[in-house]
Amino acid sequence: MMAFFRQRVLLLAILVAAVWVDADMKLDCRPDHMTLVWTESRTQVDPSLFRLGNCFPTSVAAREAAFSVALNDCNFKRMVTGDHLLYTNDLTFISSPDSHLLPFSHPVVCAYERPKDWYPLVYDPVFNTYGQGDLVFHIGLMNVDFSGPAASTTFPLGSFIPIMASVEQNRHQPLLLLLEECVAAPTPEMQPGSPFYPIITNKGCLMDSKISGSKFEPRQKSSEIRLSLQTFKFSVDVEVYIHCELVAWDPFGLDNTKKACHYIKDHGWELLDDPEYSNLCDCCDSSCKSRRMRSIASGKHGVVQKAVLGPLTITET
Repeated sequence: MMAFFRQRVLLLAILVAAVWVDADMKLDCRPDHMTLVWTESRTQVDPSLFRLGNCFPTSVAAREAAFSVALNDCNFKRMVTGDHLLYTNDLTFISSPDSHLLPFSHPVVCAYERPKDWYPLVYDPVFNTYGQGDLVFHIGLMNVDFSGPAASTTFPLGSFIPIMASVEQNRHQPLLLLLEECVAAPTPEMQPGSPFYPIITNKGCLMDSKISGSKFEPRQKSSEIRLSLQTFKFSVDVEVYIHCELVAWDPFGLDNTKKACHYIKDHGWELLDDPEYSNLCDCCDSSCKSRRMRSIASGKHGVVQKAVLGPLTITET
């Protein structure tokens, strides 16, 4: 979808006084990039002082600043509203210390139809995004069939909390996303001595599945993982935060410390990605230690990202 429009704009200064600015903006929104041309009527405005998010102009001319940028650059925010996917940013004029011109800001929006299989990357407060090099991690609360974000952050005791985590890989080699550790706590930051409820421990073992109906759902793609977590009586009617470590890992480098295992009643521990190799889960009831030396910090095999999901509330009814 492409959006193209010209508009005459009247802008309000963001400092002490207000100033009217007469300018012309051309915005051309493409599927993965956009171009913006801002033309000033005032000759004293230096076009090199315009910024689109944190990006400098691609080119400048007399009274004109032009930007040609990708939508994943310049600190564009991506969000969903109804059936539309929006990329939003601000065009700002920063002014110079010795100038009498006041700085100002103008919103920039590219709107697209929301793809049916697209999950929002920004869904405050239940969808969180984290960056790590050229990888972008996401974790969020979903609706019951994982087709979109949860409509509520309140869950009755005994119901299921659908959680999905994913990693955008950009130009990175294909990676497998795992949940290495997850615990529930009453605060957004873990404090020494704080109470917590273990959900996933021992390097990818869904320990909660031994005492509840919690389970990993079948993968739709290697870069995401879905968890149906049955609510637990830990902090009823108060806010709960779920702290996790997400691991983007070499899909051919699984061992008993890099895995996703859940417990199936009358069957035992099962490996999510290949039940034939469920022996990797045998250590879940003891201590999972790698037989091979691997360095996550080196980035050779994978990357670890800490994430916090919440707040959410578990109720008695």
